[in-house]
Amino acid sequence: MNMKEQGRVAQLPQTTERRNEGSPLDLDWVARVQANTSAIERRAGTLGARRSVKKAHQAAWLLKAVTCIDLTTLAGDDTAGRVARLCAKARQPVREDILEALGMGPITVGAVCVYHDMIAPAVEALAGSGIPIAAVSTGFPAGLSPFHLRVKEIEESVKTGASEIDIVISRRHVLTQNWQALYDEMRAFRAACGDAHVKAILATGELGSLRNVARASLICMMAGADFIKTSTGKESVNATLPVSLVMIRAIREYEAATGIRIGYKPAGGISKAKDSLVYLSLMKEELGDRWLQPDLFRFGASSLLGDIERQLEHYVTGAYSASYRHAAG
Repeated sequence: MNMKEQGRVAQLPQTTERRNEGSPLDLDWVARVQANTSAIERRAGTLGARRSVKKAHQAAWLLKAVTCIDLTTLAGDDTAGRVARLCAKARQPVREDILEALGMGPITVGAVCVYHDMIAPAVEALAGSGIPIAAVSTGFPAGLSPFHLRVKEIEESVKTGASEIDIVISRRHVLTQNWQALYDEMRAFRAACGDAHVKAILATGELGSLRNVARASLICMMAGADFIKTSTGKESVNATLPVSLVMIRAIREYEAATGIRIGYKPAGGISKAKDSLVYLSLMKEELGDRWLQPDLFRFGASSLLGDIERQLEHYVTGAYSASYRHAAG
């Protein structure tokens, strides 16, 4: 099988799932949710060692990873120029000469993720590309601004041009087991999004336990989240494999009960190409091939793309290049 045939995994058509309209809050279901921490950690510990893809297969999977990246800039010194460069990279995430050597046509990333004030520059820079714009919202990253302002922020971001909204939940509702409050909050955020898809950021590093992660995941899906996301990237602990396994299995349980497929987005700390391969294999093994498409799986990342491009150039040339050869835009 040649590289072009291998590369078909990176060019499978993106399809649109039926929106998650949510379901009534089922506290009995929530109470039944548990997490066997030792078993989860054992399973997560085997992931990197059990699967190894090499050569053309690895290059194909790395191209697939590129199409699932939410290319992100969430810095206090963001400017319209920086966002324009990021969007240029989103349009052509891998250098043309590398793609030609691989026998591949053009590919793009899954989305560009920015703060509200940077939506307008992103809209201008991505015009005609079909690349979605995701905006972080609801008092990101802490989620502690007044509730009515958090809802208004969502509405303003949608009005400005964001087609995806990454909201942050109130961690205190999880830590105090106030599931009704978490459900009501998420429902309000979902309503404010309108036609825009909503990703619920759980900030898993601040939830205290894997059981809390599992229950919060389920509540957010019941309340209408289209995606559940690990982290803001600003916590001391962000995406991890044990947390990912818990959230992915909650997605599987929710689909079995409702028939609705929910997306998953690990974010924060995923910066190496080899890590992206582990996460892709986890999605394939736990949820199946359907979750290898960007409408159901995204990486929240800012530096991952650079390492993937270096690995692809190594596959083509046999040598590792300097990072400056893979500019942000």
